[in-house]
Amino acid sequence: QVQLVESGGGLVQAGDSLTLSCSASGRSISGYTMAWFRQAPGKEREFVAAIRLNQYYADSVEDRFVISRDNAKNTVYLQMNSLRSEDTAEYLCAANTRNPVIVDRLASAYDYWGQGTQVTVSA
Repeated sequence: QVQLVESGGGLVQAGDSLTLSCSASGRSISGYTMAWFRQAPGKEREFVAAIRLNQYYADSVEDRFVISRDNAKNTVYLQMNSLRSEDTAEYLCAANTRNPVIVDRLASAYDYWGQGTQVTVSA
């Protein structure tokens, strides 16, 4: 079992930066692909970024967001820069423990999820 807890969300203005954290417990996540997804009201869950050995990003956040991990702290981060109103969503952390070597952009590939943290960007 892996428990994931996100933190760091909040209300910011367009152009601001925010860093989200995903703290894992239960087992080490160092060998797993970890990802961030987001979901806005009335919309489907959307891939944002993933990390295993390399980093992968959705086109909409490329060059603005940075995903990183600290295996010693069992934590994954999402640094979000130049935030836009369209970035407003609940952000969820996910772990793929079933196929750890595969980096997948589909939510169905991830078997552990956090509860989410809300990010609201005002124009």
